[in-house]
Amino acid sequence: MMVFGLSKAIRRSKKNAIIAELKLYSPKYGDLLRGRNPFDILRKYERAGAVGISYITDPKYFRGSFEFFKKLCKETELPVLRKDFITSKEEIEKTAEAGGSAILLITRVLKEDIFEFVDYALEHGLDTLVEVHTTEELEIAVQTKSTMIGINNRDIGKLELDDGTVKLTELLAPKIPNKFIKVSESGIATIEDLKIALKYADAALIGTALMKADDPEKLLKTFVEAKP
Repeated sequence: MMVFGLSKAIRRSKKNAIIAELKLYSPKYGDLLRGRNPFDILRKYERAGAVGISYITDPKYFRGSFEFFKKLCKETELPVLRKDFITSKEEIEKTAEAGGSAILLITRVLKEDIFEFVDYALEHGLDTLVEVHTTEELEIAVQTKSTMIGINNRDIGKLELDDGTVKLTELLAPKIPNKFIKVSESGIATIEDLKIALKYADAALIGTALMKADDPEKLLKTFVEAKP
């Protein structure tokens, strides 16, 4: 198990720190895998210089699977972030046991329990990506001991069906103390989006744009190597 592997990888990255998401399905765009082998896409992400891999285990809305997450952790040496609507400490334990490096904890979902969940995840060697979408949620997140704070440019309450933009990162990221790694999540489709995001954040999490691309390796390489 990698201990705090994702936050360390982001801090050490000499190029643009991109967490590439292996996203098999989107409520907005439907099937993103399109008959491809997900592990082939994983290799493309590795070759293109991703700083970490993200995967959504939620089965209901994103057609994810925890079994696949376990295989993914064994298949790559990159740190793997588990995204889901985590509401129990048992899921934190499972994530650590599977070899995950980091776990998403959503402020809107956990509310006042976020503090306890962050501490519990850190005790299990997991980086915590505490997700926010509003100023009110951010005010809670910065009081936690999380290693990372993620700004979801899209509204998770609308299951990504809204057209979120990196303007939210531009608004919220400057309010996050520098002791946290700042991650801009979702809504990043172009180099211009990325440049705006990375002007304010330390890393970007990109899924849909890569999965929709005919050549995800080429697109990710372009993102990783783009100049400010």
